[in-house]
Amino acid sequence: MIGIVGIVIIFGMVFGGYIGGGGEMGPVIEALPFEMITIGGAALGSFVLANDLPSIKHTVKDVGKVFKGAKWKPADYRDLLCLMFELIRLARQNPVAIEEHIEDPHNSSIFGKYPKIVSDHEAVEMICDTMRSASMNYDDPHQVEEVLEKQLEANFHHAMHSSHAIQTVADALPALGIVAAVLGVIKTMGSIDQPPEILGAMIGHALVGTFLGVFLAYGFVAPFASRIGGVVTEDSHFYKLIREVLVANLHNHATNICIEVGRQNTPHHIRPSFSDLEEALKAVKSEAA
Repeated sequence: MIGIVGIVIIFGMVFGGYIGGGGEMGPVIEALPFEMITIGGAALGSFVLANDLPSIKHTVKDVGKVFKGAKWKPADYRDLLCLMFELIRLARQNPVAIEEHIEDPHNSSIFGKYPKIVSDHEAVEMICDTMRSASMNYDDPHQVEEVLEKQLEANFHHAMHSSHAIQTVADALPALGIVAAVLGVIKTMGSIDQPPEILGAMIGHALVGTFLGVFLAYGFVAPFASRIGGVVTEDSHFYKLIREVLVANLHNHATNICIEVGRQNTPHHIRPSFSDLEEALKAVKSEAA
């Protein structure tokens, strides 16, 4: 919703100021379709040229993040901590019983309580692979933390591709606007024998290309890239929380301490409160009783 508000403000302030200053929208609207074909088409072509098909699909899908925001909400962090609490407690009480949950999480009674988490391949894979490795005595906290950190970096780099790809288009748009403007000037020079009012209109049309390239780059495409990057960074805290809890578990801290380590390493604006989490954990314990 906030993204739509931003778009309305951009259009309102730019064109409202232009009209308020005595400008006429007629020449802009008349030139807009042709300039958009030139600039937008070239931007689209360069984007397709620079990316493979999976990356293109990934980027198109990620555009929705501008309007939807982060995938993981504060309630999801609370649910994640409850899930980790149940898994760690069971692994310590009965190492054999935990195997059915980490080997087949989609049919697990524990994971099944948290459908949004279990539907996320990255989160489930990180939890299950690390707990499986610990059951095979690969449980050096420092080595596991290093492995998880590299995994997080690789996943984050992949998730940021959309932001980088869109930013590349934003960087190119002003130059493509100049290309469109130069083509307009070439067209104008071919009609140099026309009256001044016609030449003026043709020059105005050419300048719409420069305006459009800069307007799209800094008013829309670059903010889109920045917003997607911000959402990806925000969501990365969810996976970092998993790492913190798993590593704390390998240090053999008490289960409640492992969960608290994860809670405290979560940014404040998405961190569940101590009392809220305590109530959720009490409910988990009562269900298991």
